[in-house]
Amino acid sequence: MPDFEPQEFNRSHREEIDQNQRLRQHERMFQLLAIAAGLIFLQGYMIAPLIPRLAMLFQVPAQEIGLIVPAYMLAYALAALFYGILSDRFGRWPVMRISLGVFILCTALTATAQTATQMTLWRLLTGLAASGVIPLTFALIGDLFPYHQRGAKLGLVFAAMEGGMAVGSAGGAILEPFTGWQFLFIGTATAAALVLWHLRRYGALFDAPKVEKLPTLSQIFAGYRAVLSHARGCRTYGYVLWNGIYHSGVYTWLGLYLTERYGMGELRIGLTILGYGIPGLIFSGLIGRAVDRWGRRWLIPPGLAMAAVAGLAMIPEIPTFATTAAILVLSLGYDFTQPLFVGIVSDLGTDETLGQIMGLKVFALFTGFGVGSLIFGEVLRWGFVPTLALFGGVQLLSAILAIPLFRQEKPTLPWGDPV
Repeated sequence: MPDFEPQEFNRSHREEIDQNQRLRQHERMFQLLAIAAGLIFLQGYMIAPLIPRLAMLFQVPAQEIGLIVPAYMLAYALAALFYGILSDRFGRWPVMRISLGVFILCTALTATAQTATQMTLWRLLTGLAASGVIPLTFALIGDLFPYHQRGAKLGLVFAAMEGGMAVGSAGGAILEPFTGWQFLFIGTATAAALVLWHLRRYGALFDAPKVEKLPTLSQIFAGYRAVLSHARGCRTYGYVLWNGIYHSGVYTWLGLYLTERYGMGELRIGLTILGYGIPGLIFSGLIGRAVDRWGRRWLIPPGLAMAAVAGLAMIPEIPTFATTAAILVLSLGYDFTQPLFVGIVSDLGTDETLGQIMGLKVFALFTGFGVGSLIFGEVLRWGFVPTLALFGGVQLLSAILAIPLFRQEKPTLPWGDPV
């Protein structure tokens, strides 16, 4: 045999070992990023069920303390536009590290709030800090994996986010009577600090900056116009916005809904909404693989319809177990839509603009979250029945329209041919 063959074999073997080691490191890194995303959603979702309790503690109307939700969501949305652009220039890791660090600080300091105004201010600052983690995690998936492999990776992150929803939704309401609401924020901040500490060793795995200098304001808006000028981008962002409005509107006021209709306290509210986020925690991986195999056109319309049916089902007087079932379906409807929209967005731009367009996606979603809670709260002055009917009816219409609008979202094989 030629002399060079053992050397070639050894080199190939070392490369294979290095590649496998790098894959394992990527897996551990994304697991930590998924936990960070889950904690961000945990503290975001533990607020809404506490609105009746916080209104009583701070001695303000429910609508006033309810402003802590849009304060966080809208600040999160606005900041997301800038984090993506900064990460394209300076790299994902430096921006994510600063964002997560300031998020930890603001979350802990929320426990010092003495009035509803102070609470709203801390939630606004927390929103500004938090939005550099999840959208850049999505952008990193776009950096490192081809389109046909992103569904499963997005499924992992969304499973953690759904777990955060579930723990935050139920756990916050259940634990608050025993620990006090301040402990919830301090505990979340402590857990996030541990994640940041472990993430520090994986900084070298993040991709390098994509551009050499920050774009001008005109270039930034030109990039947004380029994405929104195409039908695929316009309809996707439009649905991201509306889906956020619907889900946030219904979810934010579930605590008040259960208090007024069934006379529930915090513990029973927590137990009733215990299932919110559980379907995603269990099925997000399966949904992600199904997307990679069959495409998004078969899943988005049913997901929108499920969420609509869940909201409409809560209009009549139904037993509490049926309300719990409706909340489960509402959560599953989110799982069938939002991760799929993220996958489409990750395919809209170039490597150089991925952070920017992912930031626009998060801006649309969290603007929807903030606006949805505001609109639902205002319409709620006429009662839950007309409000749920209005929101559920528009959501059902959006599901019907999604059938032709997303019919081209077919799966794509690794070499780029539609299935």
